[in-house]
Amino acid sequence: MASPVPAIRRLSDGTLAALPAGVAVPAYDRASTSIGIVHFGPGAFHRAHQAVYIDDLLAGDPDWAICAVSLHSAGVRDALRPQDGLYTLALLGERERLRVVGSIREVLCAPQEREAVLARLADPGVRLVTLTITEKGYCLSADGVDLAHPDIAADLASPRTPGSAIGWLVEGLRLRRGRGVAPYTVLSCDNLADNGGRLRRAVLQYARQLDEGFAGWIEAEVAFPRSMVDSITPASDDALRERVSARLGLDDAWPVQREPYTQWVVEDDFRNGRPPLERAGVVLSADIAGYDRAKLRLLNAPHSALAYLGSLLELDTVAEAMREPCLAAFVERLMREDIVPSLPALDGFDPEAYVEAILARFRNPAIRHLLAQIAWDGSQKLPVRLLGTIAEALEADRPIARLCVPVAGWMCFVRRQATRGIALVDPLAEALARIGRTCTGDPVRDVDAFLRLDSVFGALSGDPRFVHALRAAYARLGDALPGAVAAVLADEGGVR
Repeated sequence: MASPVPAIRRLSDGTLAALPAGVAVPAYDRASTSIGIVHFGPGAFHRAHQAVYIDDLLAGDPDWAICAVSLHSAGVRDALRPQDGLYTLALLGERERLRVVGSIREVLCAPQEREAVLARLADPGVRLVTLTITEKGYCLSADGVDLAHPDIAADLASPRTPGSAIGWLVEGLRLRRGRGVAPYTVLSCDNLADNGGRLRRAVLQYARQLDEGFAGWIEAEVAFPRSMVDSITPASDDALRERVSARLGLDDAWPVQREPYTQWVVEDDFRNGRPPLERAGVVLSADIAGYDRAKLRLLNAPHSALAYLGSLLELDTVAEAMREPCLAAFVERLMREDIVPSLPALDGFDPEAYVEAILARFRNPAIRHLLAQIAWDGSQKLPVRLLGTIAEALEADRPIARLCVPVAGWMCFVRRQATRGIALVDPLAEALARIGRTCTGDPVRDVDAFLRLDSVFGALSGDPRFVHALRAAYARLGDALPGAVAAVLADEGGVR
C-alpha cells in the first residue's frame, strides 16, 4: 500500500523561518505590534498597496498594525486567518520578486463578527480607519449619501447593527463619543475624485438623520483626508498561487501581485495622531487635486492614446504597443512636449521623473494590460484625459496638433469597430455605433458627426482651431490601417 502524500504546510508565523533566503519577510517582531488601523475592504489592491506601506513602517513604529474587515464575504478571512494574516506579494517585473507581508494582524468578516468589529472600532488604540470598497460601496448621491439606497435605509432603521461602510463608520464614532474616546481619522483610499470630501459629506448627512448633535460632533472633531493611489494589481489566479507555493515551499491560500511601481498621496489632515507614512514613501500634500490631475493627464491620457492608436496597429497590450518604436516615440513626445506644459507647479512633484516612471511601467512585459479594456468608455474618458488639456493649450496659444491625434484615433477606432460589427463598451455605444456606420472617411463629414456629441466635446466643438486640427489629424490617419497610422505616428514622434 502506497504511503500517503504529505500535505504541504501553510504559510504562517510558525513557518516563516522555513522560507527560502530570496523571499523577503517582515523586518520586525509581529508579536510586538499593536493594531492602530481598521481597514474596510481588504481586497487585492489594499493588500498589495496600503498594507505594504504599513508593513514598511512597523519596524520603526509598531503601533499601526491593521485589522482587516470584509463587509460582505468571508473569503479573505477564511484564507488569511489560518495564516496569521500573512500573505505573499509578487512584484511583477522582468524578474519576479516575492515578499511576505505581515502588517495585517487580524481579519474579520463584519456580518459574522459584528461585536468584534465594533469593539475594534471603539478601541482607543485604533486611530485610523481606511477604506478600499470601490465607489459603489459608499452608496453616494450627487451631494452626500443616497438615503434611498437599500443598505443605507436598512442601517438608518437599525443603526446599531450596520451593514454599509457608512453605517459602520458612524456607529463606531457613536461608540467612541459615548465612551469619551477621541475619534479616529477616516481615510478613503479609493480612486474617487475628492474622496475624502465626498465621504465626509456622506457621513454627516447620514449622521444628521440620527442625531443633529452627534453630526455636529463629527463635523467638528473627525478628519476625512483626501488621497490618491496608483498601482496596477492584476487579479490573483491559480497560476499565481502555484507559482508562489512552488517558490515558498509552503501553501499560501491568497497571494496578491502588482507591478513594482506604487504611489500613495495623502492630505496631511489627521486628528489623534497618524502613522509616519512619509517614512514608507507616502507623499503628504495639501494638493491632492493637483496629483490627480497629473495622473489623469500623464498616465491616463497616454493610456488612452496607446489604446486607440495601438488597437489600430492591431496590437493587444500596452507593453506590446511600447515595443513599436513609432508609437512609443509618439507617446513620449506627447507627454513631454504637450502634456507636461499643461501642469501647474506642484510641491514635491517632479514631472520629468514621473514621465520616466510611467514609461517604465508601460514597458513592463510582466503586466498584460489589454488595450481593448483601456479603450472602454472613451466618451467618458476623453473629456477628462485629453480634451481638458487641449482646451487649456488653446487658451495658452500652445500647439494642439499632436494632442488631436489620439482623439482622431478614437474616432477611427469607433469607425472600425462599427464597420466590423464589434460592439463598443461605452455609455454612448448606440450613438457611437450609428455614427461609425455612417462614416465615409471624409474628414469634414465624419468629424462633424462626432462633434455633435455635446456630452463629449462641449464648447470645444465650436472652436474653429480645434475643429481644424481634429479634421487634419483624422485626414492624416486616412483609412486607419496600420501603415497609415504608423506613418502619422512616426512623423509626430520624430521617428525617421
